[in-house]
Amino acid sequence: MSTLKRWFVPARLDELPIGARAIAYLLLGLWSLVVLFPLYWMAITSFKLPVDVSAGPLYIPFVDFKPHLDAWHYIFVDLGPDTYRPYMNSLIIATCGTAASVFLGSMAAYALARIEYRPPVAAVGLGVLLIALLIAAVAWGHVDLRIALAVALALFFLILRPIMRRARKHLNNDDILFWVISQRILPPVVTVIPIYLTFKNVGLLDTHLALIITYATANLPIVVWLMFDFFDGVPREIEESAQIDGATRFSILFGIVLPLVAPGLVATSLLVLILSWNEYLFALFLTTANAQTMPLLVAAQNATRGPQWWNMSVLILIMILPVMLLTLTLQRFIVRGILVGAVKG
Repeated sequence: MSTLKRWFVPARLDELPIGARAIAYLLLGLWSLVVLFPLYWMAITSFKLPVDVSAGPLYIPFVDFKPHLDAWHYIFVDLGPDTYRPYMNSLIIATCGTAASVFLGSMAAYALARIEYRPPVAAVGLGVLLIALLIAAVAWGHVDLRIALAVALALFFLILRPIMRRARKHLNNDDILFWVISQRILPPVVTVIPIYLTFKNVGLLDTHLALIITYATANLPIVVWLMFDFFDGVPREIEESAQIDGATRFSILFGIVLPLVAPGLVATSLLVLILSWNEYLFALFLTTANAQTMPLLVAAQNATRGPQWWNMSVLILIMILPVMLLTLTLQRFIVRGILVGAVKG
């Protein structure tokens, strides 16, 4: 009994006892097995023939089955350009969309964290109404986008001044932040048809630009939501001191604040990149062949003869490889960003 007790009594206050460490490593090992087994399953499936996949669960190469490179040959040689083009499309679209959303979202989050806004409710309603009319005019009225945009802006600024004079109810920063976050509550399938019609009328369907704009817009609320907490955690005294020395708001943001929240910025960027990399619905509606992305290519392996699991496994492995390498490379920044957010909360 005394021996068993020694296993669970720490020799020092700053270390776990042997028994607790053994249990912790056992639980971590079991959880690692749960997490890594799907990757192992995809890896061995990519080296199986269709007959091996149909034969049932075979786990160990050279023991349960003989590995073959038929699926890899089909993806990289037989398909060839049909594999490389979606892969490059995903790289370009996901990278540019992430950069745009992180850049714009970070500036919006910083503004909400440092500047007090009080827009009139009526002015916001006017802007929403004009945007709806603009979309309707372009999508269904076949009005030229440039003309419709110019008319909408002119009407907004003409009507805005009398609204500002008589406005009584105003919104604040919390209301704006809640509205930004609430955009993620809206199901993407609700917005995909208006987006499709808009891009069709302006001639941007099946282009990189259409998906970049859509992905950046869809992920912007996530960036604002996450980066707001990081910016709000930076002491205001640092920025006030820089302002006394003559620094501008932009120089403070890019020269002082962003380096301080770099771990959170990296973690947010990686999350948005993963969301853009794996996005399927918008790519399905807005592309056909030229701007097709990897998720569509994976889904296309579900042919008339049933799912081609061996081909899917190869595509999924090469699809997750860049994200895994990026995660491992930026791991220390990601962990610091998560910890800063946890301490802030």
